[in-house]
Amino acid sequence: MIFLAKPAFGFTNETDREALLAIKDRISYDSLQGSLSSWNDSIHFCNWNGVTCGRRHQRVTILNMSSLNLAGSLSPHVGNLTFLKEINLQENNFHGTIPQEIGGLFRLQFLRLAYNSFQGGIPINLTRCSDIQVIDLRENQLEGSVPPELGTLSKLYELSLSTNNLSGNIPSSLGNLSALRVLFLQRNGFQGRIPVELGHLSNLYIFALSFNKLSGIIPAQIYNISPIQFFDVTNNLLSGNFPSNLGLTLPKLQSFFVGINQFSGSIPASLANASGLVKISIGVNALVGLIPLNLGTLHDLQYLEIDMNPLDQANDISVLITSLTNCTNLNTLSLSSIQIGGELPNSIGNLSSKLAIVTLYENYISGGIPQGILELTGLTYLSIHTNLLTGSIPDSIGRLANLQEFYLYTNNISGKIPPSFGNITGLSKLNLLDNMLEGSIPASLGNCSELRALHLGRNRLTGTIPEEIFGLTSLVGLNLSGNYLTGSLPSQVGNLVNLVILDILENKLSGEIPSTLGNCLMLTNLQMGGNSFEGGIPSQLEKLKSIEVLDISRNNLSGQIPKFLGEFRFLTNLDLSFNKFEGEVPSGGVFTNISLFSVLGNSDLCGGAEQLKLPPCPTEGKKKKRYGSQSPLFFPSFSS
Repeated sequence: MIFLAKPAFGFTNETDREALLAIKDRISYDSLQGSLSSWNDSIHFCNWNGVTCGRRHQRVTILNMSSLNLAGSLSPHVGNLTFLKEINLQENNFHGTIPQEIGGLFRLQFLRLAYNSFQGGIPINLTRCSDIQVIDLRENQLEGSVPPELGTLSKLYELSLSTNNLSGNIPSSLGNLSALRVLFLQRNGFQGRIPVELGHLSNLYIFALSFNKLSGIIPAQIYNISPIQFFDVTNNLLSGNFPSNLGLTLPKLQSFFVGINQFSGSIPASLANASGLVKISIGVNALVGLIPLNLGTLHDLQYLEIDMNPLDQANDISVLITSLTNCTNLNTLSLSSIQIGGELPNSIGNLSSKLAIVTLYENYISGGIPQGILELTGLTYLSIHTNLLTGSIPDSIGRLANLQEFYLYTNNISGKIPPSFGNITGLSKLNLLDNMLEGSIPASLGNCSELRALHLGRNRLTGTIPEEIFGLTSLVGLNLSGNYLTGSLPSQVGNLVNLVILDILENKLSGEIPSTLGNCLMLTNLQMGGNSFEGGIPSQLEKLKSIEVLDISRNNLSGQIPKFLGEFRFLTNLDLSFNKFEGEVPSGGVFTNISLFSVLGNSDLCGGAEQLKLPPCPTEGKKKKRYGSQSPLFFPSFSS
């Protein structure tokens, strides 16, 4: 149905009222219960909520229904509001297509439909709205290509189409939008090259094409658009080198995001000439050479991320960190996987007091952890794993009271785990795996009530597991494997009701498997092999319906293999080898595929899958006869 058949002069105040009521009829849900309650005949429609009229003609000029949590579709009758200058339906749950009738609103200047669920394509006849200045359709479910005809909208200064399902090439005609200042096209499926014509957008200050499938080089003309402040092409397939004079041609640059592409060449030292730079993200590319030390002159710099580039090994972490001490607003420093070496300097403590995130993992950093790092009391995230660090963890590590995640695994750290970790009560993840730590596990870790992951495996820890650890009910992952821990697994382990992974492989633990493990209903991975546990498998473990990996090999466990193990739907990795189990091997579930389980080294087993070549189980009348003296002819080796 077409609602614009009669000429604009034929529309009246009554037409506007009827159009508004038609719009209301298409709204199926009003979560605020009353957002549109004023839309009735008790008051003039110009006084309805969200409606603004012009004084002279009393015709609707603005329709603002933003952030009202409305749901429904947009009625084509909106096209009858011929005096409309602005439509704002942002942050609702409108669905269906954007009515083509909007194209008849020749006075329209602002179209804001962002953060809804509109579908279909971008109406081509929006090009009839020759006065339009803003088209904001972000965060919808629009599809298809961008109409090239949009390039005729000479007054358009904002085109925001990000986070939709748009595809195809970016139209070269967009380069004709001489007034354009804001271009948001990120998070779609655009492909092909960035049009050279976009270099004509001489007033552009936001250039955002990230998270698409764009390829080729960035046209040189783009780098000459001097007003650009926000430059974002993250996560595409772009390649080529950055111009050496980039910071000179983009002097107003504040955010430079080019990560997750295929850029090569060196990092331009001229970036430091864009003295207002706040954020630099150039990680996950193929950049080489040295990191310009003059980046340390960027006093407004808050975010520096250069991760995962094959930079020159001549880069020295000590020199670089010292050069950044004048960046007093720095919040995030991310230099991981860039082949950088050297030792962490004590001057690290002179970095910005605002520093919250430091990642230096997977490099060649050597030496010890400097005491100066304890001055960074605002740190919430510290990752220096997979380096060549030696020495011990500073005893006063607890001074980093705001730390939430600390990753130090795969280094050569020795000494004891400082009890002062217990002062970091908001610690969520602590990973010290694969070092040479010794001594006991500090009971003070029990003070870290928000701890979700505790990984202390593959060290040289001794003593018993502190009961305080089992008071950390927020724990999701606990890895104590590959140490020299002794004693039993306390029954309090059953308090860890959120536990998904428990790995205590390769220790010297003994006693029985606590039946309270059956309370850990979230467990998917339970590894207890290589200890001295004895007794049977508790029947309470039958409650672990989510279990996927169960390794209790190389212990002194005995009794029969419970049939309920064959009833676990998700179990695909079961290792019962080298224990003292006896009796019949169950035949259901995981036991139907000998590549998924191992019972090797249990000489008193019988039955089971034919491929196991175990002796048959004795019949009822022969149960007293010992059958275990016959060695099985075949046991599969277990694949972890």
